[in-house]
Amino acid sequence: MAGSDDPVRRAFSGLALALDGPMLIVTAAAGGERAGCLIGFGTPCSIDPPRFLACLSKANRTHRVARRATHLGVHVVPAAAAGLADLFGDETGDEVDKLARCAWREGPHGVPLLDGCPNRFVGAVRERIDVGDHEALLLDPVWAEHRDGGPALRFGAARRIEPGHPA
Repeated sequence: MAGSDDPVRRAFSGLALALDGPMLIVTAAAGGERAGCLIGFGTPCSIDPPRFLACLSKANRTHRVARRATHLGVHVVPAAAAGLADLFGDETGDEVDKLARCAWREGPHGVPLLDGCPNRFVGAVRERIDVGDHEALLLDPVWAEHRDGGPALRFGAARRIEPGHPA
């Protein structure tokens, strides 16, 4: 798909926006570094075995840390925790220690777990796939927690967030 004047690209963008999926925060730890970012591209992709696909922008620090990580944390952002979405979406880890600005604890495999996101899991990185300006990480869940956290923050509600890096 060429530029923004391409009718296929415009139509596909409209379709993608209509999907209005949940916003997620991915956290990673490797080599003494911790990072996290807001993602809009993530989905369960297999039932048996359970698998999840999380797509990280290659432009951000979290991707650089995740490239060295064996496990990632995936957090469903509750609608009531829009401030976390702002922190992990608006800010860049190149300039701000996002984890110093929120409550979290160390989870399995050293992965940071955000207190404000009670629905989350830790996944072992099974495969890394170049999908363009993002890298898709295929995850095998090794730990999960599901509690009532209210409805998820949806992509449409998060569109107001200015990314810390371009895609």
